[in-house]
Amino acid sequence: MTVIKLTLRQEEIIRLVKERQPITSQNLATELGVTRAALRPDLAILTMTGILDAKPKVGYVYSQKPSYSIVYDYIRNIKVKDIMSKPVVVDENTTVYDAIVNLFLNDVGTLFIENNGVLIGAVSRKDFLKIAMGGTDIHKVPVGIIMTRMPNIIYVEKEDSAYYSAQKIIEHEVDSLPVVEKSMVDGKEVFKIIGKVSKTNITRLLVRMGENS
Repeated sequence: MTVIKLTLRQEEIIRLVKERQPITSQNLATELGVTRAALRPDLAILTMTGILDAKPKVGYVYSQKPSYSIVYDYIRNIKVKDIMSKPVVVDENTTVYDAIVNLFLNDVGTLFIENNGVLIGAVSRKDFLKIAMGGTDIHKVPVGIIMTRMPNIIYVEKEDSAYYSAQKIIEHEVDSLPVVEKSMVDGKEVFKIIGKVSKTNITRLLVRMGENS
């Protein structure tokens, strides 16, 4: 059997549940100093792999099952290409105002930025909030000015596992990851964005697994 490699936060969640079960997600979030939203991916993985049980209106309890399961093996075999969705992409010269409109019309947490079809950066809701509060004229500033640039963007490839992408989302505390294809242009490695994997994609996968169990 393959043993699950847990993150430090997941191990801390298990410790707290063992000590204080049943414990609600709100109480767990308070103990760990994070939001409930930040804990959702961790709790989803821990419950779907059989380590924790979620009892409605009661809280989480330790299931006392081994730290491996058929579900774990199943999610490890699902590829990013099987769950990815269409990314929302804008050009780096798009104004911050138009980018914000694009963000909300598409109901996403992150916009990916490209130049001539090449992924060069990403902008999150937090980035937009910072510049909006700073008094900058968002009708004139291009989104390329405020984006996080490559190579500082965490990404996955279509043949990576869904479990790996979930780990990256949790580890780096991001809303979504771009799915890229690499190629060489003029001796330089470039990235073409072909999809995205978000917390929503992972949640849909877990729901689908629950429905098919």
